[in-house]
This record gives sequence, C-alpha cells and structure tokens, in this order.
Amino acid sequence: MGFLKNQQIKMAMRLLAWQYTKADSPPPDNTQLERQARHLVDEAHRIARQRGGNVLAILKEMVTDARRR
Repeated sequence: MGFLKNQQIKMAMRLLAWQYTKADSPPPDNTQLERQARHLVDEAHRIARQRGGNVLAILKEMVTDARRR
C-alpha cells in the first residue's frame, strides 16, 4: 500500500474518532476503526475515479454521512 493511501487512512481514522466523540459515543477499538477507515478510503477512491474530485473532500463528506446513519 502506498504512502498516500496510508496517510488517507490515518486521516479517515482521525475523522471517524472525532465524529464519534462529537456524537458523545465512545469510538470502537483501533482495529474496527481502521477497518471502517479503509472502507471509506476505498469508497472515496472509487467515487473520485467515477466522477472526479478530491479524495479528502469526499472522505470528509462520507464520514459525516456515515455517522448520521
């Protein structure tokens, strides 16, 4: 896995942890959080390939949407 993708996963993990904290719920353990982050990054890359756009912006959007569900 590339350096940039690892950085995106770490950023997604921080965003997810922040969203959990903001919603007053404890974040899951690191393995579960990383699994969620990897899924979000993969989906963000798929969306960016289909319609173009910035992966980080798509990630932020997806994290916000994921926490609303």
